[in-house]
Amino acid sequence: MTLSLEMIRAARERIRNAVYHSPCPYSLSLSKLCGAEIYCKLDHLQMTGSFKERGARNKLMQLTDEQKRKGVITASAGNHGMGVAYHGQLLNIPVTVVMSKFAPLVKVQNCRGFGAEVILEGDSLADAKALADRLANERGLTYIQGFDDEQIMAGAGSLGLEILEDVPDLDALLVPVGGGGMIGAIGTVIKALKPAVRVIGVEPVHAPKLSAAMAAGKVVEVDVRPTLADGLGVNKIGTLCFEIARHTVEKVVTVEETAIAKAILRLMELEKMVVEGAGAVGLAAMMERDRLGLTDLKGKKVVLVLCGGNIDVTTLGRVIDRGMASDGRLTRITADISERPGTLANVLNVIAKTGGSMKDVRLDHHFGVADPALVRVFLVVETRDFGHAAEVRQALRDAGFQVRD
Repeated sequence: MTLSLEMIRAARERIRNAVYHSPCPYSLSLSKLCGAEIYCKLDHLQMTGSFKERGARNKLMQLTDEQKRKGVITASAGNHGMGVAYHGQLLNIPVTVVMSKFAPLVKVQNCRGFGAEVILEGDSLADAKALADRLANERGLTYIQGFDDEQIMAGAGSLGLEILEDVPDLDALLVPVGGGGMIGAIGTVIKALKPAVRVIGVEPVHAPKLSAAMAAGKVVEVDVRPTLADGLGVNKIGTLCFEIARHTVEKVVTVEETAIAKAILRLMELEKMVVEGAGAVGLAAMMERDRLGLTDLKGKKVVLVLCGGNIDVTTLGRVIDRGMASDGRLTRITADISERPGTLANVLNVIAKTGGSMKDVRLDHHFGVADPALVRVFLVVETRDFGHAAEVRQALRDAGFQVRD
């Protein structure tokens, strides 16, 4: 058996009354930013904050009565686990979720809030899956795959059907790539119904598993580094997912962490949406379309799949700061100044006159400059852009302060 349009349509009907048909509105602000007609599929508005519950619901509804009675288990970076936990609770199916010790706290808490037993194991999703496989055998539980499963993918494919209903004349789709279930399912729908539409995968440069598989012509394992798009931090594409994606995905691009941070910030500022890194990679790619070889999307009608919105508040704070820094809206200045009274006040006054806003000041009396008459000062200044940051630095130099590059 392999995934088909008929399976996806059947899944869509099966889950219709339990999963939200999320909107896919046009965004004027993002269109101006990206130089294209941008529509956003808002699947971060699902009850669990992620598209993952589509596949989870479809899979759980097709278990036997005996499997439902004994319960299910899954390994998850968070969103899949929440989808299984939430719909397991609705269907009275006991759920166990195994997550790595570094899974986002909000996702751990939400899984528990939906009544699941949560076990934290290892440093990665691979470690969590190894334990989940063992517990499935020991306890007689049904293992629920996160992506490499026809029924899971069929549920995810309902996204593609909804997008075509809401934006029937789209030119391209930018789809985040984790294990590959979503892009494989959406690709199946698109190529069956609108084959001229381009399906483009986007993954973080720290987890380029589909890019590597496409280059090798087979599934390969990659080293995964920490990424803001933690939901995409999978070390290899699913086998079934790859077999489908290689025939339905036109192109795969990878985006840097700074671009992901900037995309999260843009969605907050321009669209008033809080989206996790995995959900923001499509916008990150559009903002860098010239560098990524997507210049032909200029002026085209493009749908971005905002697939998840579960981000820790502490992480969000760091993302905002890094996004602003990559935008030139936060700048760090190091200078050596006299320890005479009033010198620091003069520094701050110069910055104020340029329109800069102080965010942080730190003095190093012990390990800074060798001259005992001077002290090193570290300043974090909010600026308008990189040009304004350069203006602040030059104003300090013009006032006689030793600013270090």
